[in-house]
Amino acid sequence: MDIKYSKSLEKVSYVIRELVPIAKEVEKKGKKIIYLNIGDPLKYDFKTPSHIIDAYYEASVKGHNYYSESQGIRELRNAISRHIKKISGVDVDPEYVIVTSGVAEAINFIIRVFMDPGEEILVPSPSYPSYIGSPYLYYGKAVEYRCIEDEGWRPDVDDLRDKINERTRLIVVVNPNNPTGALYSHKALREIVDIAAEHDIPIVSDEIYDQIILDGQYTSLSSIAKDNLVIGLNGFSKAYLMTGWRLGYIYINDPTDRYKDDIREGILRQARLRLCVNTPVQYAGIAALEGPQDHIRDMIDKLRRRRDLMIKWIDENEFLTTQRPDATFYMFPKIINGLFRDDREFVINLLKEEGVFIVYGSGFGKLSGTMHFRAVFLPRDEIINEAMYRMSRFITRRIRMVAK
Repeated sequence: MDIKYSKSLEKVSYVIRELVPIAKEVEKKGKKIIYLNIGDPLKYDFKTPSHIIDAYYEASVKGHNYYSESQGIRELRNAISRHIKKISGVDVDPEYVIVTSGVAEAINFIIRVFMDPGEEILVPSPSYPSYIGSPYLYYGKAVEYRCIEDEGWRPDVDDLRDKINERTRLIVVVNPNNPTGALYSHKALREIVDIAAEHDIPIVSDEIYDQIILDGQYTSLSSIAKDNLVIGLNGFSKAYLMTGWRLGYIYINDPTDRYKDDIREGILRQARLRLCVNTPVQYAGIAALEGPQDHIRDMIDKLRRRRDLMIKWIDENEFLTTQRPDATFYMFPKIINGLFRDDREFVINLLKEEGVFIVYGSGFGKLSGTMHFRAVFLPRDEIINEAMYRMSRFITRRIRMVAK
């Protein structure tokens, strides 16, 4: 009998890491790679704050090395509830906070709760790849709704409304946005909330970058949604520089009180299967939320300067253009003028010829991501300068080839 493999994996991919094998082959040939592909500040000159590390060590020494509650330790859930109130102004009962192994696990938990085969979730285009790929694990589908590039990647609410049908189970909002760095206005969020309420569709609000605001003001979607079911996703990887620690959480904000118990139970059924999140890390999470926050301000100061430096290079290149990101540490430039067949070709050839590793935009959604790329502006100034010089040299070389 032949071994059979699940067809659910055929459309699952994670573009951010997909080209790593090519990068490793280029490195073997002696070329130094500049990695602008992955949103991990700890790969650059950012460090986990010492009080968080100390808290992890102290928790281990005190014997907190056991299996903990599947929902997460009560002390951390209390701290998360206080943190949500501080950042978003929303009251969330700790009983409706579930601690997860990063936001990636949270995404899968939520999709599994709501999705059966043949059903759909609406995701922004461009969008974080997990939202595009994860529904296929459950024989569902991600449907992209357009974001308008020329308007700072504002969600196109008319396109969103047009794509709602009887199979739609969730509307996903990623604010601040990965990969564009867009920060949604109160008006844009209000429009999405109104559409969701009109059709009685839950909203998934991904808020992982809510503290990395470079310009403007962050508005929590939950603070606007007075009559909507909102499932918030957040974590410690970005603002608290704990990427490899894998600590995140889900919160359920249900002003109607109609759905929250069933959703909580659906999430916990899955959480029990994986037993628990790393217990000492949860104690470190308390220290992260309630300890010194100075590192966030320092990080934002660095990121603002590095963003402006990368934009300066792009503005000087007539074959690239970009919207200015107001949050996160991502930029999503557009490749113009038809020098390349597609964005994947641009990215792979840049990697092979110049050793600059970025991510092709269509991997974040073909509707709005095609002929774009995502780059992080996490590295030091001199590394950004070198990367952008190499990219400019690469484009110039392609212009000459086309001219021949």
